Amino acid sequence: MFSKILIANRGEIACRVIKTARAMGIKTVAVYSDADRNAVHVEMADEAVHIGPPPANQSYLMADKIIAACKETGAEAVHPGYGFLSERASFCEALEKEGIAFIGPKVKAIEAMGDKITSKKIAAEAGVSTVPGHMGLIDDEAHAAKIAAEIGYPVMIKASAGGGGKGMRIAWNDAEAREGFSRSKSEAASSFGDDRIFIEKFIEEPRHIEIQLIADSHGNAVYLGERECSIQRRNQKVVEEAPSPFLDAETRKAMGEQSVALANAVDYQSAGTVEFIVDKHRNFYFLEMNTRLQVEHPVTELITGVDLVEQMIRVAAGEKLPFTQADVKLNGWAVESRLYAEDPYRNFLPSIGRLTRYRPPQEGTSDGITIRNDTGVTEGSEISMFYDPMVAKLCTHAPTRLEAVDAMADALDRFEVEGIGHNLPFLSALMQHPRWREGRLSTGFIAEEYPEGFAPVPPNDDTIKRFAIAALLLSHISGERNAQISGARFSQAEKRAHEDKVVRIAGQEITGHIDDTDDVYLVRLPGREPLSVTTDWTPGAKLAVFDIDGVTNAIKVEPADAGWRLRQLGVDVRVQVFSPRIAELARLMKEKVAPDTSSLLLCPMPGLIVSIAVNEGDEVQEGQTLAVVEAMKMENVLKAERKGVVSRIPVKAGDSLAVDEIIMEFAK
Repeated sequence: MFSKILIANRGEIACRVIKTARAMGIKTVAVYSDADRNAVHVEMADEAVHIGPPPANQSYLMADKIIAACKETGAEAVHPGYGFLSERASFCEALEKEGIAFIGPKVKAIEAMGDKITSKKIAAEAGVSTVPGHMGLIDDEAHAAKIAAEIGYPVMIKASAGGGGKGMRIAWNDAEAREGFSRSKSEAASSFGDDRIFIEKFIEEPRHIEIQLIADSHGNAVYLGERECSIQRRNQKVVEEAPSPFLDAETRKAMGEQSVALANAVDYQSAGTVEFIVDKHRNFYFLEMNTRLQVEHPVTELITGVDLVEQMIRVAAGEKLPFTQADVKLNGWAVESRLYAEDPYRNFLPSIGRLTRYRPPQEGTSDGITIRNDTGVTEGSEISMFYDPMVAKLCTHAPTRLEAVDAMADALDRFEVEGIGHNLPFLSALMQHPRWREGRLSTGFIAEEYPEGFAPVPPNDDTIKRFAIAALLLSHISGERNAQISGARFSQAEKRAHEDKVVRIAGQEITGHIDDTDDVYLVRLPGREPLSVTTDWTPGAKLAVFDIDGVTNAIKVEPADAGWRLRQLGVDVRVQVFSPRIAELARLMKEKVAPDTSSLLLCPMPGLIVSIAVNEGDEVQEGQTLAVVEAMKMENVLKAERKGVVSRIPVKAGDSLAVDEIIMEFAK
C-alpha cells in the first residue's frame, strides 16, 4: 500500500480524497494555485505545494508541475479527482514514466473511453446499445448543419473531449446547429484544449441514468447499481439519486452487464461510470464512459456501503476487489443536491464572492436518516471566477425515496449560505415539486417546469399561516429582549411585547396574539384554537427552528423593514408585523417603484466579454445575438429581447465586467 499520495485537484473532491486517505493511514499532499492558498484542502493535507497562478491552464492543468510536486514530497501515487487532468492519458503516461502510480485506469482505457467518438465505436463492438449519430470529424458550421439535418432534428452537438456540460448544445434547426457548433467548438478549445465536435440524435423525454463500475487488475469487474441524473440545467447535473425510481431489476441488470462488458473490452481498472440515455420505454443507449470518479459518487456509496475512493487506491496498489457482484446489495435511497454559486432568480447565472456565512446542516445518522455534506469551503472562503461554481454536495440517505427527499428538504432549509448568489432556494423548492416527488423525470425537467426561470414559490394557505406564526413569535421574542435593555421604559416595552399584532404577508393581514409560559408559546389566530409553539431562536440568529403543534419547521430569518424576510421550501417572502394603529397608517403608504432598465443590456453575471456582435447605430431584431459573456468557463449568449436601435456600447471584447454593469444601451 502507498504511504503517501498527492491529490492533483482542489475543492471538495480534494477534501473527499484526503478524508479516505487519512482513514487508511496514508499521508497526503495537496497542490494549490494562488487563488487557493488558504483553501480547506490545503489545510487538511499533511503537505501542500504551490503550483502557479489562478488560471487552471497555468496551475492545475500543468502536468509537469504536478510531477515536480510528487518528486519534491516523495508522493508515490496521484489521485486526480475529477476534471482537470483526471482523464488525460498523457498525464497518466507521464506519471508512469516517472514511476508514480496513477490512481485511476490505465492509458489504454483513458484513450479509448476519453474520446467520445472512439468510445461509441468500441461500445458498439462490445454489444452496447448506442445512439444514432455522426462520429466523424466536422469541418465547419455548414457541414454541421448538413449532418444535423441528415440525422434529423433535434440533435445534440458535443465536444469529443467534453464533460460537465461544457461544449454541449441542443439544436432544433439549421440556424441553431450552426451557432451551436461554433459555441461548442469555442468552449471545447478553451476548456479542454481539443475542439473536435460530433453530433448525435437527441432523444426526447430522455432520462440520464448511469452505472457505477469498479474493476481491479486481476480481471474482476463489478457494477454497483445505477444513479438517476436527469435533473440537469444546460446539461450540467443538479440533483442525483440512487437508485433510479424508473428502472426495474431486469433493465438494471442489462445495463450493468453491458457496462461490465465495455469495461472488459478496454481492460478497465479502477472506478468508472458508464452513462446512458434512457427513453420512456426503458430502451437505453450508451452516452459515454467517464474514466474517473464521478461528482455524484456519494449516493452510490450511501446505498452500497462501498468507499469508492478507498477501492480506487487499493486497485491502484494492485489489490483484488474484496467483493463480487453477488455481494453487492442496494440498501435504501440516497439523494444528492449540488450547491452551486449561481443565482436562480437571475436565470442561474454564476455568482462569485466571499462566503460571509456558511453553516451546513449537522452531518451524521439519526433515526435511520443520514446527512452527508462533501465540501471544500468554509465560512470566509472565496468563490473564485476561475473554477467550477460548485460549493458543496449535500446528501441524504433513508430507507425510502420520499423519506430521503423529505430529509433533503429539511437539510436544505437548515443550510445557511450568505455572501454569494446560490441555488439553495431552487433546490429547496424542487424537493416539494409534485413531478419530482413522483419520480416523473427527464433531462428537460428544469426547462419544462421553469420555462421563464425560477421565481420564489408563492406561499399557500398553510405557508402563510406558518410564516405568520413565525413572524409573530420572532417579533414577540425581540420585543421581550428589548424590554430588558438597561434604561428602557420597561412597562411600555413589556406592554408592546404582549399586545395584539397585525401580520402583513402576501397581500393579507392576520391579527394574532401570543401568551408565553415556561418556554411554550400559545399563539392565537382568528377563528383557530390556540397553537402550542416552541423555538430555539434568539435575536440575531439567521436560522429559527419552530415546533408548531408537534411539527418541526426550519425557517431562515433575516430582519427586514418593520418585520422579517422568511425563507423555507423555496418560499421567500417579507413579513411585516405592526401594532393595530401602525397597521392602519401602513395601509396609506405608497410602494416604491423599481427603476426602468428596459433600454439597457446589463451584464447578468461577473464575467469576461468574449465578443460584441453589433455596433452603435445598428438596428437589432428580437432574438438577435448581441454579445457573448464567459463566466466560470461557460460562454453565455446574450440576445435581444425586442427590436431596437443600439445607441451606446461602453465596453469592448476582453473587458471584465461586474454584475449589472452596462454592456449596451438602446434608443428609447
